[in-house]
Amino acid sequence: MLQNRWINSIEEVSVFHPSPERLFYSATHEEIKRGYTTDIYFVSAQQILKHLNLQDTLVVAEVFPRREGVMCGVQEVLNLLQESKVEVWSLEEGDTFEAKEVVMRIKGPYSEFGIFETPLLGILAQSSGWATAARECKKAAGKKAVLAFGARHVHPAVAPVMERAALVGGVDGCACILGAKLAGREPGGTIPHAAILITGDTVIAAKAFEEALPGQFPRIILVDTFKDEAEEALRVAKVLGEKLAGVRLDTPEERGGVSPALVREVRIRLDQAGFSWVKIVVSGGLNPEKIALLREDADMFGVGSYISGARPIDMTMDIKEVAGQKIAKRGRIPGIIPNPRLKKLK
Repeated sequence: MLQNRWINSIEEVSVFHPSPERLFYSATHEEIKRGYTTDIYFVSAQQILKHLNLQDTLVVAEVFPRREGVMCGVQEVLNLLQESKVEVWSLEEGDTFEAKEVVMRIKGPYSEFGIFETPLLGILAQSSGWATAARECKKAAGKKAVLAFGARHVHPAVAPVMERAALVGGVDGCACILGAKLAGREPGGTIPHAAILITGDTVIAAKAFEEALPGQFPRIILVDTFKDEAEEALRVAKVLGEKLAGVRLDTPEERGGVSPALVREVRIRLDQAGFSWVKIVVSGGLNPEKIALLREDADMFGVGSYISGARPIDMTMDIKEVAGQKIAKRGRIPGIIPNPRLKKLK
């Protein structure tokens, strides 16, 4: 049994043996809090400093990004440092930042947070990357709604983190159940092609949707499975009438994908048939550029891989003060860099 709050020696690493029977390779909350997701050299650093009786040296460390973006992951960092005797100043979740801007400052004995440099930077880098991509999509959509559909593109252990980050970035909803719930939202979505393929007819699936699902689920039906999208949209609209909230276009690349002309045709045909209230939801390989092209006639966008596959925003942590003295590695300016935007959060 580990006696310390977290690992601080190579010997403790040597005797740590994760169970070979574990079902998934993702870290548990306890393993993250214990420091088992850190890089081994931070454990070495703790042992060296303890040998020199310097482990509790008061330091100030600052975190800065390599490129501009949207801040996300702050709450998880605070949770990570919950038991640490440190003070934390930071931008808040959803704040934008510039390249090299100080986004977080930590002050305290090095032994209280040094072991967590790896997971702390990883949390901010990945979450901020996802939030930034989500903000780009929302900006391209303007007043139109954007839903995050990217959980299928990442490991399930981080899918809720990703979709929560997308919500922080500004999207209007997400499909991942846990991601939505952790953000205090309800998950949103339509129905999969699987339901239509198995029933054999879009209208049959649409009728079953209306009969079987609770009323709070908006009736949005896929119309690209078997027939021409405009034809299928009209078939569904005639059956569900005012109960139909929208149709979803997810035409695969093999058939040209969802084009502005296709969305425009579906819109016009629905309007001409008297179904002007029916919204058009578009999904499938969307990015900010495609969203901007489709925005005129589409009402909602489901974005997957552009958000889930977003490049992390590299974060760096520098020690800028040691025992009250300004210091920095070569190439960096010694001493803290003032940033009035930082708020004391711990």
